[in-house]
Amino acid sequence: MRQERCERCGSHLQSRDWGSLQRVWAWLVVGMICYVPANLFPMLRTQVLFNTSEDTIVEGAIELASHGNLGIALIILLASVAIPVGKFIAIAYLAISVARPERLRPKQRHRLYHFVEFIGRWSMIDVFVVAILSALVQLNFAASINPGPAAITFALSVIFTMLAAISFDPRMIWDNDGRGPRA
Repeated sequence: MRQERCERCGSHLQSRDWGSLQRVWAWLVVGMICYVPANLFPMLRTQVLFNTSEDTIVEGAIELASHGNLGIALIILLASVAIPVGKFIAIAYLAISVARPERLRPKQRHRLYHFVEFIGRWSMIDVFVVAILSALVQLNFAASINPGPAAITFALSVIFTMLAAISFDPRMIWDNDGRGPRA
């Protein structure tokens, strides 16, 4: 007989939502699709007097490094390239791992899930930098910085991967030692 309430705390029990994996994959795929134009189109449009330049994320980091700002360039590459790709891989791994046996123990996969959720907050650093620069550098006659189309697609990619992580039910990691729904 199934219990409707927890014996310890008295709260209502909720069963696993195995359909959540479909939502995880849907959000993850859409996030990955948005990530492609985020790296192909310009993130910033900079105009200084009569000279206009448009830089992608990687081009902007290379430009910063060439001017001696290696630390900032590495932070931007880490936040814009390494972390999003790592999140894609981690979320996909977690979604696959609940359906079949994995090498990582459930406790390690649970830590990976919490790490993905934590790092998701810092994935918007590029969008914040673009917004701050756009607000601060608006000398219409001499210089202006405006967000490019990649700012929107990058923000969407981050939002969709955060939704993928939120849609994942981490309790599934512990069910049957991560081997999927019980028959």
